[in-house]
Parts: sequence; C-alpha cells; structure tokens
Amino acid sequence: MKRFHKFLFLIIVLIACEDQITPELREAPPVLVIDAFLTNQDSVQTIRITQSQSYFDNSLLQGVSGASVLVFNSNGSIVKFDEIEQGHYQWDPMIDGPIAGEGDSLTLQVTIGEDLFQSTSITMRVPEIDSITFRFEEENLFLPDSYFAEFWSRDLLGSGDTYWIKSYKNGVYLNQPNEINIAFDAGFSEGGNVDGLIFIPPIRDFINPFEQDENDEFMSPFEDGDSVYVEIHSISNEAFFFLHEVRIQTDRPGGFAELFATPLSNVPTNILYLGSKEQVVVTGFFNVAAVKGAGKKLDITQVPKGN
Repeated sequence: MKRFHKFLFLIIVLIACEDQITPELREAPPVLVIDAFLTNQDSVQTIRITQSQSYFDNSLLQGVSGASVLVFNSNGSIVKFDEIEQGHYQWDPMIDGPIAGEGDSLTLQVTIGEDLFQSTSITMRVPEIDSITFRFEEENLFLPDSYFAEFWSRDLLGSGDTYWIKSYKNGVYLNQPNEINIAFDAGFSEGGNVDGLIFIPPIRDFINPFEQDENDEFMSPFEDGDSVYVEIHSISNEAFFFLHEVRIQTDRPGGFAELFATPLSNVPTNILYLGSKEQVVVTGFFNVAAVKGAGKKLDITQVPKGN
C-alpha cells in the first residue's frame, strides 16, 4: 500500500508541474534533407533539398541552392531536375512522358559542391480503386449526424506489397501527421495474413478528415456537395517503414503523455553519402510510385439513412 501511495503522489506531483521552461540546447550542425517522393504521373515532379534547423527555430526551412539533381532510369533515360526556386528542383513530364513505368529501377544522384549523394528505387505495382462510397451514421456522443467516405480496392496477389494512400477533401490534400495512411498488403503490417484481400476497414475509412468547429466540436467529415479524391501510391517496403517512423516522430501527443512518448530521432534514410568527408549526415527518402486514383462527390439524396 505504501508503494501505491508513493506512486500516486509522484503522479500528482508530475501533473501539477506545469511551469514552462526553455532549456538551452547545444547548436548541432545542420543536416541535409532530400525529399524525393516522385510518381509516374504526368504532373510536375519536385525534389526538395533543405537543411535542418534548431528545434526552437520556427522559420521556413533553408533551401539548398546550386545542386545538380539527376535521375537515371534502367531503360537508359536520364532526367535532369532544374532549380525553380531555392531548394526546389523540378521536372515537367508533359513533354517526355512519365519518369518511370512499373518495374523500372531508378537511381537518384545529387551533387552539392564536392559532395555526392545517391539512392535507388524500383517503381512497384499498384492496384486499381474499384469505387468510393458514402455512408450515413446517426449522432453519437462524439459526432453529429455524419457522412463518411470509404474507398474499395483489393491488394494485389503476392505478399509484400506496400502502399501510401493519400486523400483529398474538396481538392485539399489531408497532410497532417495523423493522416498518414499506409498499408502492408491489405492491412497494417507485415505478417497480417491479408494478402490479396480488400483493404481492411480502418484503412478504407482513414480517408475521412476529422475537423472541429469554432466550439471545438467535431463535425461531419463530409457535407452535401463535398468531394473526396483518393490515390494509392506504390512504395517500397523501406519507404513503408520510413513513413511509419515519420508518423511516430511527428504525431506527438504533447502534455503529460509526452513523458512516455518515443524520443525524437532522425528517421532512417535510403540516401547514401558517397563522398570522402567525415560526419556528413543526410536524411530524407527517395521513392518513385505508380499511382491509381478515383474520386466522388457526396449527394446525400443517394445515401441510405437506415430504417
């Protein structure tokens, strides 16, 4: 009993400690970040090269200018990304067609001064989206009468496929850390025994935004006339685990719960430094995805409301 009282006292003390402190952190050398998630779509492709900054620095990330950015395809083609603004390198496939087809192996090569960085990616296969449906749910303790969207697609037969499902509401990409929706085959993780099945309900439902009004009350994810657009991006197994770690590192609980959260750390990368200098640190990721998408607009007159 004494141990319980001591533990309870400790919890109360920890909860009561709400004084704000600003610790002095040692300045660390900036880390190079290469964000190179590309697709086989006809839209403009962008690679962002930036440098990390101090933890308490809320300014925009500093872009790295003057880099040579090339992507080599196993089919023999070479694509050069041009700098259109500081740290943003782009290539428009409208003239030459998609950067890759399914099964192509690509190599990213970034040269900054005398430093060389390199990575490889294979464009994996991706399933079609069969349809998108809406359903109605009556008011409960947390939500008012609400309309939810759900996409329907079947994982390709053969275990080991990994995907990044991106969703848009009225053309706006749902890009918050807690909205990163990834799948291993048709489920959450390797070993789920869901190969070749329809994606499980939590993944199908994860395309719904949960927004709050001015009174911090949750709203229906979709209203009459709203649109939803869903894309399935094929990603490598390494990219799946990268995004899994990104979600852990960026979706922070805050408050008391942060005491038990995973410590912040750099997420493992597939980008290698091939130069001769010591202590050159690089983060980020390179992946080239095949993409399939579908969209639908909500017409509440077409959604059953039960009995």
